[in-house]
Amino acid sequence: MTAYRTIVVGTDGSESSYRAVEKAAALAADAGAKLVIACAYYPADARDTAQAADVLRDEAYQITGSAPTYDILRTAREKATVAGAKDIVERPIVGAPVDSLLTLIDEVDADLVVIGNRGLNTLTGRLLGSVPSDVARKSTSDVLIVHTVR
Repeated sequence: MTAYRTIVVGTDGSESSYRAVEKAAALAADAGAKLVIACAYYPADARDTAQAADVLRDEAYQITGSAPTYDILRTAREKATVAGAKDIVERPIVGAPVDSLLTLIDEVDADLVVIGNRGLNTLTGRLLGSVPSDVARKSTSDVLIVHTVR
């Protein structure tokens, strides 16, 4: 088995996703691999954002445009650095998390994608699909689903 050269990890700013970043960073450090940290977002106008925030409540941080995305990526980079990763690339990506992540995996020719298990065992996840299950099913690279939520 060869070492991974490029590892992609997605984050949405949740503590769960930061645990996946830390795991991916440790793997990248061990393999001497490049770590690409991705955060998907939707650009939105203020009215749409306010309406979505009312509906999403605690999950509203995911839809508030690109400014929080850069904060999320900066925090993820800091956590990855502490975990030992050296070659880190931050990638804000516009669009749905699964499609954007899959496009990025192909674009950077990643050998591994690391993602948290958040949503995997929920009723909604089972009925409609979740980011981890959809990425695992559709990815062209190896997938590591990290137990970030028990």
